[in-house]
Amino acid sequence: MSIGSNIKSLREDRKLTQNQVADALGITFQAISSWERDEYKPDTDKLIKLAEFFDVSVSAIAEEKSNTFKTKEVIYDWKHMKTYVKTTSRNFKLANTLKAVDYAVDAHEGQKRKRSSTPYIYHPLNLACHALAMDIRDDAVIAACLLHDVVEDCSSKLDDLPVDDEVKELVKLLTCEKTNDKNREAIIKPYYKAIAGNPKAALIKCMDRCNNLTTMSWGLSRERIYRMIKETEEYYPELLKIIKGTTEYNNAAWLLKYQMESMLDIYKRLM
Repeated sequence: MSIGSNIKSLREDRKLTQNQVADALGITFQAISSWERDEYKPDTDKLIKLAEFFDVSVSAIAEEKSNTFKTKEVIYDWKHMKTYVKTTSRNFKLANTLKAVDYAVDAHEGQKRKRSSTPYIYHPLNLACHALAMDIRDDAVIAACLLHDVVEDCSSKLDDLPVDDEVKELVKLLTCEKTNDKNREAIIKPYYKAIAGNPKAALIKCMDRCNNLTTMSWGLSRERIYRMIKETEEYYPELLKIIKGTTEYNNAAWLLKYQMESMLDIYKRLM
């Protein structure tokens, strides 16, 4: 796609007219029209203003991509992941996990990942598969991976979860109160401090962040991406240190740190 096509796609996706975009940038609609027809290209200053207006990275507008490569919203079918997790939980007698799978699927029914058509259940199932792929067979960890968002994002109550007290405690630690610009720091700081006190919660939170980093390019606004990068750099080194200090999670700590830092480096170069 050309720069003009990128601008037109972003404008139409937000149901805006050329006049509305022009007014926001303080230019004429003819300029917008000429950009979209690829007769002219916006200068650097206008590219930055366009990115800020559409709340995307500059590269989302400036990169002239061919249609040869198409991105995927999901890599694995969530139903296949569900079958894998259930089969593994039976084989290793993970009682909490076996009950958590169906509960999570029902709780997240109808929910989608931000700005996508991907069923939300893809995310917790991905975390569970991620843990299993790292040879983690801890019933509480896998079950909490599946249930970590049901209290925060669904109508579920902690006491209603069909799991034991250890899993409920992990879900409680991983559940964050809704924040805004005024109270974010006051909520986030003690939230991460509490998670750091539990190696299993720290492990799940790092897997959660890795999965969210891989999808935030299409799921989050430019402002949210900046905020997530800053938050990751501020709080996750301590969580990774906690994981590394837990013998059975040594290999997981290296893999998670590598994935996290690689994704952050990619986003910084593209933003």
